Parts: sequence; structure tokens; C-alpha cells
Amino acid sequence: MKYKSDLKYSAVTSEANYLNRRALMGGLVGGAVGSGLLGARSVSAQDMPDFEIQGFDTTETPNTFEEITTYNNFYEFGTGKEDPAKNAHTLTTDPWAVQIDGLVDNPGSYDLADILSKVDIDERIYRFRCVEAWSMVIPWNGFELNQLLALAGVQSSAKYVRFETLFRPEEMPGQKRALLDWPYVEGLRLDEAMHPLTIMATGLYGKELPNQNGAPLRLVVPWKYGFKSIKSIVKITLTDTQPLNTWKSINAREYGFYSNVNPEVSHPRWTQSSERRIGGGLFAKRLQTIKFNGYEEQVADLYKGLDLTKNY
Repeated sequence: MKYKSDLKYSAVTSEANYLNRRALMGGLVGGAVGSGLLGARSVSAQDMPDFEIQGFDTTETPNTFEEITTYNNFYEFGTGKEDPAKNAHTLTTDPWAVQIDGLVDNPGSYDLADILSKVDIDERIYRFRCVEAWSMVIPWNGFELNQLLALAGVQSSAKYVRFETLFRPEEMPGQKRALLDWPYVEGLRLDEAMHPLTIMATGLYGKELPNQNGAPLRLVVPWKYGFKSIKSIVKITLTDTQPLNTWKSINAREYGFYSNVNPEVSHPRWTQSSERRIGGGLFAKRLQTIKFNGYEEQVADLYKGLDLTKNY
């Protein structure tokens, strides 16, 4: 689904109608596959049905809006999973601008409203896998990051993209504590950032992105662990050197630069071979974790020749 940025998110669809529509589309896709109408694709695992639209979406049932917005990590508002929902109302998200600098032809401050007038907002239903071994399925609204980078004009010498979260302790009380080295920083290799699966999310379920989920603009890289998907972005820098992301700077042994979902590489303190799906209930069977979070067909070529056990 594509819509222009001047369409009100609330007018897109209700959550109930959304889920009904996704169920219908899933059934249609299944029938098409059975009839040989779609190209053959391999199913990643029993609980992970095939992609639906252009290799982007999944037919898995999304988590509810309440689950997505009340269980998440955003340490700027507290360390508990419920803290962001309780505390993020203090964040001012309008007006908002993103500073883009470094190895670009058009450096400067980009107003978010102006950005949204120049990009295509898509619906993307992605699996989300936290490094803590829990997962969700999330219906994002957003645009491909490559569209924003095209506006800035990436120079040929650029190899990496560095992202920075807003630093505003008066509105983000967690930043008053020395828990992390604020502001939060993340990074991608340029080819990862330019990949069509990589998006800048602006909403959930056709609604504006809630503060606790990284409003008004967050990165979503679905084949990587969730902490790579940095929230409330205010600065993007194109560089020729690998950025030092926040969690790697704190504990490089546990949190690497790439952080691709990989069941074959355990976290030093727990296995990554399985995951707990949020909303599945206390006694729900754990799901088998899939390499690249199920997006191997789309992204594995990015890492040809790279030892993913050393470059984790």
C-alpha cells in the first residue's frame, strides 16, 4: 500500500480491518502459490510463512497496537519495558528536523515535513527480533532510507552511515543517568542503508508513530537485532570510516557492529537459536530463530565472504 504524506494516518485503516485484510491477502497469496501463479520461494521455517508483496511483507499475524506500544526498549525514557509508554509523552516531536552532513553534496538541516513531501510512504509488515531473544511482527509505515540519502546526494567516497538520536534530557529523563554514553549512536554500512528493506518508519498501523516507539522518525533494519533500529533520529552523517555504535562502545564482546540475526552465534549470556513471540502467552512454544530474521534471500549477498561469527 502506498499513500502520499498528506493523507491522514488515521484515515488509512482501523486495526481490526487491517488484520482482517491481512488475513484475506494471506489466503489469496497461499492460493496463488498453490496454483503456481507466484514464483517459487523457499519457506524459512514452519512458523514463518513466505513473503507476500515484493519480498518485503510477511503473512504472519502482526502483534496488536497495544503490544507494540507497551513493550519495548527506549532507555531514554527508562529501562523497564513499560517505562517508555509511561514516560515518553514528554517528548516534543513537532517541529522536527534531521541534520545530514559528512560526505554528501547537499548538507544541511532537513525539515521532516519537507522530507515527507518528497518520499513515498509504504506499508511494511516486518518481523522484529530483539537481541534479548523476544520478537514481534510489526506493521510499519515509512519510506526507504535510500530516498532520503538520494536527497542529500551521497558522495562516492562514503562507505558508512552514522545515525544519532535526539539529546534532550529535559524531555528524555533517562538521559540524566549515566547508563549509556548519550546521545545514542548507531551505524550501517552504506550498502545496508541503501537496501530497499531498510526504512525510516513514521507510523504504526497507519497511525503516527507513538513517542515510545521512536517518534517521529526511526530506522528499521528487519534482518538485524532491534537495537540497530535507532529511534528519534536527528542527525545522519555519511562517512568513510565505520561508526562506533553505542552498545559496541559499551561492550564490544556482546554487541557487534553488524548485529545480524544469527541463530548460529549465541550471545555470550544466552542462546540466539530461539525466541519468545510477544503476545503468545506464558506457555507458548518458543519459535526457531531464522538467519537474518527470515530475510536471507534478500540480504545474504551483502555479506558474501564475510565471516559472520567474527563480524557479528
